[in-house]
Parts: sequence; C-alpha cells; structure tokens
Amino acid sequence: MKGASMGVMRTATRTMVSIVVSGMLTAGICATGQSAAQAKAAPVAKTSAKAPSAKAQAQPWKKIAIPPLHAFKPQQPKRIELANGLVIFLQEDHELPFIDGSVLIRGGSREEPAAKVGLVSMYGEAWRTSGSTAKSGDALDAELAEKAAAIETGGGLANTSVGWSSFKQDFDSVFGEATDLLLHPAFKAEKLAMAQRNMATGIARRNDDAGEIAGRESTKLLYGASSPYARQAEYATVDGVTLDDLKSWHDRSVVPNNMIVSVVGDFDSAAMETKLRKVFEQLARGAGVQPAKIDFSGPKPGVYFADKEDVNQSSVEIVGLGTERSNPDYYALSVMNEVFSGGFGSRVVQYVRTKLGLAYSVGGSYGAAYDHPGEFRSSAGTKSVSTVAATQAVLEEIGRLKTKPPTPAELNKAKDDVMNSFIFRYDTPEKTLNEQVTLAFYGYPADFLEKYKDGIARVTAADVTRVANKYIDVSKLAIVVVGNKTEIKPPLTTLGTVTELDITIPAAKGK
Repeated sequence: MKGASMGVMRTATRTMVSIVVSGMLTAGICATGQSAAQAKAAPVAKTSAKAPSAKAQAQPWKKIAIPPLHAFKPQQPKRIELANGLVIFLQEDHELPFIDGSVLIRGGSREEPAAKVGLVSMYGEAWRTSGSTAKSGDALDAELAEKAAAIETGGGLANTSVGWSSFKQDFDSVFGEATDLLLHPAFKAEKLAMAQRNMATGIARRNDDAGEIAGRESTKLLYGASSPYARQAEYATVDGVTLDDLKSWHDRSVVPNNMIVSVVGDFDSAAMETKLRKVFEQLARGAGVQPAKIDFSGPKPGVYFADKEDVNQSSVEIVGLGTERSNPDYYALSVMNEVFSGGFGSRVVQYVRTKLGLAYSVGGSYGAAYDHPGEFRSSAGTKSVSTVAATQAVLEEIGRLKTKPPTPAELNKAKDDVMNSFIFRYDTPEKTLNEQVTLAFYGYPADFLEKYKDGIARVTAADVTRVANKYIDVSKLAIVVVGNKTEIKPPLTTLGTVTELDITIPAAKGK
C-alpha cells in the first residue's frame, strides 16, 4: 500500500544471509578425463555385483522429521478510531531506529470518470512532484535527501496514499512535511503536464511486448472493455485531465472518515498516538468516495487473437472469473490453485512444460480479490508452431481438476506450500501491520489471518474436487493469443472460431 521506495532504509539495513550447499555433478567427465561419450563407448569390465535400482538407492532426506508449523500468533498492532472516523494503527518494532508511516485513502482509478481515465495515476504523481503550498516538490527532495528520508504519494485501483520513512530522530520533521503535503497540496500545471507526458509515453509503448498485450486484452475480455477494472488510458482521456480535476479529487477524498493512518517502527505507542491525534482530530468529516458499483458477468467464451508480426512465439492467456476472499470456499480454492499451478511441481507445469515440452513458461492462478471477483488465469509462452497444442494441453489440465482428485502426496504438499508461503508473508511486525490495514480497508474481520491456517488444514481432496466442479467451467473461458499469424501452424481455428482483436492505439488529438 506504500510507495515503492518506502521502507528502503529498513530493508537495506536488514542483512539476509543465505547459505547454499550444492553438489557438483560431473557426469560429462569421468575420472580418467574421458568425455561421457568416450566412456560410454569403452568396454566395461563385468562384475558380479548388480547395480542398485534408483528405488533401492538410499534416500536419507526422506527420514528427516519435519516439525509442524508453530502457532500463528503475529504481533497485532494497536487500533484507534477517532470521533471523526479516522482509523489509526500503531505497530511498535524496536529492532532498528526507523519509523515508517502511511495514510491510505479510499478511492482509486476504479472511481475516476470514464472520460478521464488516468486521472488518479497522474494525481498521485503530480501531488508529490508539486509539493505543498509551503514547500515545492524539488525543495522537499533536497531536504529529504539530507536526512536519508522519503515521502511518496501514489494512486492505485482502489486507493491513493501518502507514505513516509525516516530515522527515528527525524520523525517529527518528516511527519510534518508529509502531513503538510497531505493537507495542503500545491498542484502545479507544469507537474501535471509532466505526468501527462509520462502517461502518453506509456500509451505509445503499450504494444511493444506480446505478453503485456495478452494480459491487457484478456483482462478487458474478463471484466469488460469499459469496466473500471480493465479500461485503459488513451491520449484523449489523459489530455482531458485538468488541475481542477486533481484539486477536486483531493478535496473529496482526503477527509478523515475516508482514511487509515498506520505507523510502524521504533516509538512509544502512547506518545505516537498523542502526536497523531494532534494532527488528525481537528479534521472534519466529509462525504468521502463511494466504491464503484460494478457488474461481473465474466468473459464471452471464444478464441481471440492479436497479430504481432515481429515475434516468433505466442503468448497465451486463458481467463475466467475468480472469487473473493470472503467466499467460504476460499481455502479449498487456494489448495486447488496450488495443486494446479503452485510452482515447478504443479500439475500444469509437469504436464505442459516437463512431459509434453510445449511451453517454456506456463502457470496459472485462481485469483481471489478482497471486494470483487479475482481472475482465474492460465498463461503459457510457447513457440508459434506449438501454440494450438500448448493451449489444448493447458485446457486439458484445467479440466482434469474436476475429474482427478489430488493424491494424498499432492494434497499434503499443496497445503504445506500454501501455509509456508502464508506464514512468511507475515513474519515481521511491518508485514502484519500492512495486512491489518488492508483487512480494515476492505471491511474484513481482524482475525481473518488467524483463521486461515485452520481453514487450509481442514481442506480435503474431496473439497478440492468439489470446488473445481463448482467454480470451473472450461466452456466459459476466453482464450487470448498474441503471436505471429503466419507462423502459427496449425491455425487457431483448430481451437474454434477466432475473433480478431483491434489493438490499434487511437491517435492523439490533432495528429
């Protein structure tokens, strides 16, 4: 939720030491210096001892006892709600002399007007580069550089934000500058123009990469081209954004009942609460930003193709609607997802990439978003001549989720992988704080994380097959291929009727 550079000092100061012990295999050269081919051709003396089979060879690693995961009890932050509706989370962490903070503000690009797509992204950029009414963005840069501190602003799909990071002794001054930027921004015409140029550059380059095209176009099919979850900025929508638009957005969204403030680091919670109350208690409530109401009907099934003549490979995306994390079947779907596409040992990788050799990259995810359906997505990168075969193989493996329950080994591995990954996402106070802020932002209960381990542990093989049959229907999926039409043999029509996608970039006004 923070800007990309927040917490840089904290991350840089932590030293992670990784000890990798590896054995060197020298199968290509034998002890006498012969090549493997020479050794194979040379006569071998017969011995009475029979070489042990692979199964008979010792596998001592299988005897290593793996202890169960410890109880998941992350350090919970202190939660405070002010009378004006603003929520504060405080997380003490005295390991290092840093303090990081952020203000998360409801309302993002999904709420911006359709005629001004790109507004929130440019707002997030121009907000910081313009600075406050008391200090320009350039002057703020110079001041922060002297303190090895940072203040960032940003705009995303569901929120905008201000974040800051500093040494403990510089907190008061950096926090003061951050709140001044929050409450007294000075949106400047030249900074908006710079943000518009940056957006225009992105638009001009958006068809450079086949994978990015496939991802973008499949998302448009999934949610609808005009959906706030899929629409894209154009020259006209970017040019249509004005300074008044930025100021209006700010005035509407930056109200206390629309914000969550979080602070983590080396401080005393009582003293920090006093400082925050002094700044934020004086703010008056406002209407805030209401979440957009959107219908989700899923993609129109079929095969869709975008021709890109300068490539010799194809990017394939197969998409359908996913689910929300509030779904009671979320746990079973998480395990199903791990069985299907959880790394190199997963079914789709083992079948499509390892066994058939049809794709150099393949994967998938049954996505679960917080407040809207996520994406059920399977992707493959393959040679042009393997496009149809690779697509068919991925579809076959998706279908097998409904008919082939996970084996005990698959189920146990999937559950272990899910839980180990989960635990390490919340193994520091800062990570736990960020997740609690996210849960509060989307209205989830504070104990949602604590219930996750038990939810995963209860999943059975029958549950995985049940949710696969309930939520997966191959006939309702859309297939998007971006590649070189002349090199795809057999043609995509082997998969069904093909709809050509128009990825032309509309010209800028006056050009």
